[in-house]
Amino acid sequence: MQFIDLKAQYAALKDEINANIQAVLDSAQFVGGPQVKQLEKELADFVGRKHCITCANGTDALQIAYMVAGVGEGDAVFCPDMTFISSTEPAKMFGATSVFCDITKDTYTLCPESLEKQIKAVLAEGKLTPKAVVAVDILGNPCDYDTIAPLCEKYGLILIEDAAQAFGASNKGRKCCSFGYIATTSFFPAKPLGCYGDGGAIFTDDDTAADIIRSLCVHGKGPGGKYDNIRVGMNSRLDTVQAAVLLPKLKALKDYEIDRRQEVAGRYNAAFSKDFTVPFVAEGCVSAWAQYAILAKDTQTRDKVIAHLKEKNIPNMVYYPTPQHALPVFKAEPHYGEAYANANDYCARTLSLPMHPYMDAAEQQQVIDTVLEAL
Repeated sequence: MQFIDLKAQYAALKDEINANIQAVLDSAQFVGGPQVKQLEKELADFVGRKHCITCANGTDALQIAYMVAGVGEGDAVFCPDMTFISSTEPAKMFGATSVFCDITKDTYTLCPESLEKQIKAVLAEGKLTPKAVVAVDILGNPCDYDTIAPLCEKYGLILIEDAAQAFGASNKGRKCCSFGYIATTSFFPAKPLGCYGDGGAIFTDDDTAADIIRSLCVHGKGPGGKYDNIRVGMNSRLDTVQAAVLLPKLKALKDYEIDRRQEVAGRYNAAFSKDFTVPFVAEGCVSAWAQYAILAKDTQTRDKVIAHLKEKNIPNMVYYPTPQHALPVFKAEPHYGEAYANANDYCARTLSLPMHPYMDAAEQQQVIDTVLEAL
């Protein structure tokens, strides 16, 4: 059994993927080929954004977003305490301070109340300049942008949407990657839309920001091309072969994969709701179900289930075992009195089970039976 069955997906899309890869090999346009531009257009159209710029990976996408936002020394960047380090890593790189906020008790996304409390604390202290908010659509679940976006406007903060785990998800009809001044996503193979290596994309509706992003992706190039360097940039481009892989995968995601993910999540919810805290998706939202995470009643029960799953060769993961504020790299970051009760509780009890759109009912039942046996 696979935690995320990329082999099954490849078997379903093999003819299209192989033909697209062969076309790239025949053309020998391995960087900047026509498939890249086609993919950027289709991604922008799907999300509902004016601009999509692909890049080498999701972490680069976030770093470029921070660069466009002008994050630097003396700035405060607000981020949920339960996420992967890439969400806030660029703040540290650019000399800014990461100010972590608690997550909500139900969706596990950035808690608006904690966010405003932390913003007010930074302002009251007066040492840092509130600069940006990174809202993470964690586990594929959209953030509460109806509340977070007005808070950013109220305090003059740049909103960056980190949708690395949520491509294909939506909030009240709007697709993830359509929120914020800039949005980013990842095409790491295990993501809801994944390539066969590393890849990422950046989305915006702002023409000037889009021009800067394209410049930053190619060593800060100017109107005169790659030898007309007008700023310090990076080398971050999506290889043509990865675009060729992503095109048929994007069609499958739109046509049936997101719907199938809902079916798998529904069967899990029905089986586990009595014994575990099952994932909550707010009304009007659709999760991409990058992971299916349940909460056991305590750490001991969680670890007991993990041990039984391993004994039965059922793959499982913990997303994430340590909240950001407790990581050694961030031990000096200010907490402003935030206890991170929800993030600590989530990390102590969480467990993720196999989840993908090619998982049949029999295979899923095997997971369900094994989890319940452990109790």
